[in-house]
Amino acid sequence: MTAAPLAYATRTVTDERDRAACFQLRKEVFVGEQNVPEEIEYDVYDADALHVIAVAADGTALGTGRLLHGAAATAHTGGDLTVGSLGRLAVSREARGLGVGAALVRAIEDAARDNGLAAVDLHAQTHALRFYERLGYEPYGPEFMDAGIRHRAMRRTI
Repeated sequence: MTAAPLAYATRTVTDERDRAACFQLRKEVFVGEQNVPEEIEYDVYDADALHVIAVAADGTALGTGRLLHGAAATAHTGGDLTVGSLGRLAVSREARGLGVGAALVRAIEDAARDNGLAAVDLHAQTHALRFYERLGYEPYGPEFMDAGIRHRAMRRTI
């Protein structure tokens, strides 16, 4: 007998409790698992970014991501104000492989559309390229290092 799929929902973060849960997930995944220095994990963009969270039916935070748009995104998008920047996508170890990451990407894309954007850029860790390609993102430009991890820029028109 197989277990029933995990019930969860994604939503835009609107309160401090969700925001704290997002930051805790990022700390567990990026700082704890991937050894990203904590002082560079959180940045000035967090204050104005649109954050999304995936939450299980019991209230457990499963994943998070953020969207930068407008002037905040231009450093990541080559200056194009019609392109948003998806970043800080993190899924808890327990929730990986359950579709949470894809649901978060789609929620961020929906938010980008709602903000009048035409495309979404991201900087994918190279081990995650196939994940993003399955979601319609196309790599461009050379590989680069960020926080000691190999990345590649990707874009999807929405």
